Amino acid sequence: MTRIAFLGPRGTFAEAALRRLDAADDAELVPAASVHAALDLARTGEVDMALVPMENSVEGSVPLTLDELSSSGTGLVIIDEVVLPVTMTLVAPAGVAMADVSRIATHPHAHAQVRGWLDANLPGVVVLPALSTAGAAAGLHDLPRMYDAAIAPAITAEIYGLTILAENIGDTEDAHTRFVLVRGPGFVPERTGADKTTLALYIHQDQPGALLAILNEFAVRGVNMTRIESRPTRKVLGDYYFSVDIEGHVSDARVAEALMGLHRVCLDVRYLGSYPRHDGREPVLRAGVTDADFAEAQDWLKNLKGN
Repeated sequence: MTRIAFLGPRGTFAEAALRRLDAADDAELVPAASVHAALDLARTGEVDMALVPMENSVEGSVPLTLDELSSSGTGLVIIDEVVLPVTMTLVAPAGVAMADVSRIATHPHAHAQVRGWLDANLPGVVVLPALSTAGAAAGLHDLPRMYDAAIAPAITAEIYGLTILAENIGDTEDAHTRFVLVRGPGFVPERTGADKTTLALYIHQDQPGALLAILNEFAVRGVNMTRIESRPTRKVLGDYYFSVDIEGHVSDARVAEALMGLHRVCLDVRYLGSYPRHDGREPVLRAGVTDADFAEAQDWLKNLKGN
C-alpha cells in the first residue's frame, strides 16, 4: 500500500488538501510532527510521498519547505500540487468562553491571516507559535494547559472534542494555501500542457547582472515565471539562491533549452520537478517558442550544415 506523510496531526489543512489528490485514494496517510519530519520520512523511504505547505496567499512562501527541498542532498522532487481555501476557526475546551481567552496557539501563517480579527475581538491576546494549526488544537488537552484556545480548521473541534468560539475569523475571505506532493527522484509526471516547473538556482558569486543573466535565459525562450524569490544559502552572510516557479514542463523544448542555458550561467541548477498546475491553465505562447518552432529551427540548422 502507498504511504503518504503529511504535516500533522489529524485535522490539519495539509490532511484536507491531501485528500483532494488522486494519489491519496487507498493510501495510508501518515501524520508527521513538522514539515522537516514529513520530508525526512520521504527521503528515507519510510513513506512513498509527502505533502507539505509551499505557499500562502497572505503570508507568502513557506521558507522551511523551500529550503528543505532546495538544500543539497535532499533527493526529493515535486510531482503534484493542490490549492486549498483556508477558513480559520477559534476553538477551545468545553467551558472556556471568549472572555476567558488570554493566550492562543496557532501556526504563524494562520496567525498572519487573523491579526485584524484578533485586534478587534481579543485585543492584547498573546499568540504562541505552533508547528501546525491542528497541533495547536490537540495541545489544548495537555496538562497543565499552556494556552486557552487555538486557531485551527473547524474539523479539529470534532476530532479533538473542542468547542467552537468563533468561525470564519480570517481577515481575507479569499485566503488559499498551496501544498506540494513530493517523492524521491526518478519520476516525472507526463506533460499535460498545463504544467509548472520548480527550480533552485545558485549563482557563481554576487555580482552585477547575476539575476539579469538568469531572467534572460527565460525571457528569450518565452518561459514565464510565476514565482521568484531569494533565500539565504546559510553558508555566508549575503549569499543567496533563487527559488523559481516557471510555466511549462521539462519536456517542453523552451523549458529544456532554458535549463541548459541556466546550467551554463549558474553555479548550480537544482531541478525540483515538473508537475500539473492546480488550475489547469495553459501558458500563452508567443510566436517562435512552441515545440514546433524549436524543431523547425533544429531542422534549419541541420540543413545549413548539410546534414
